[in-house]
Amino acid sequence: MRRQLGWLLLVVCTTVPMVGCALPIYSAKPSKRAEQLIYTSENLRGIVQEWERFWFLDQPDHMTPYRVHGGVI
Repeated sequence: MRRQLGWLLLVVCTTVPMVGCALPIYSAKPSKRAEQLIYTSENLRGIVQEWERFWFLDQPDHMTPYRVHGGVI
């Protein structure tokens, strides 16, 4: 009995968070849901730019074999 209860608890803990039915993240109205999804995707897209700016990956590499101007032309 204890083993079956443990398996049931494991299944419930791994599948319930993935369903999204217990606590809906987005609205039920299609127009509002589309707006929320667009906002979410735009926010996640900005994370890459923030990460590159934090680690200075957006700067020109000084080890390039060709000359980089780096200024405004």
